[in-house]
Amino acid sequence: MTAFLILLIGLAIVGAFLVLTYNGLIARKNQIDYAQGAIDALLKKRFDLIPNLVATVKEYATHERELLEKVTELRSRIGQARSDDERLGLEGQMSGLLGRLLVQLEAYPDLKANQNFLQLQAALNEIEEQIAAARRAFNAAVIDLNNAIEMFPSNLVAGWMGLRRRRVFEVAEGEETTPNVGELFGD
Repeated sequence: MTAFLILLIGLAIVGAFLVLTYNGLIARKNQIDYAQGAIDALLKKRFDLIPNLVATVKEYATHERELLEKVTELRSRIGQARSDDERLGLEGQMSGLLGRLLVQLEAYPDLKANQNFLQLQAALNEIEEQIAAARRAFNAAVIDLNNAIEMFPSNLVAGWMGLRRRRVFEVAEGEETTPNVGELFGD
């Protein structure tokens, strides 16, 4: 009777471990999906603002035509991205281009005084800040899941569930440095 009771308690402990670990891993995976959904919503909002920004700027900034064309082309590529990783990489490039464009456009006094441009600029700045915050939340969720996937003993359950490491959002190459504003203006 004692051996049976010990076996029953051991099975209950193993069962509780499996259930708690499984549920914890599912919660972590769902947190990543939630964070990615927040990023997607903000990127869609930014995506919708870009044509308005380009149209407004085209009236004033003939010298930035090449940069505007890059923004338009990149926006098209984002819409055709085949994977989340590809789309997130392109979105990172878009953040860099929009930052460069807004810095360059500071040289246009008529444009800076245009109410439509000022509203678009403020909206883009706000969205970029929200995207940055959402990316930080996404990366925190990914790191939390990756830790659980790799650490013992939860790695045993994660392997059984088929969970794999996820990639954190990384800044596109060249965006980690502060732009040289003088260089942007050809000084």
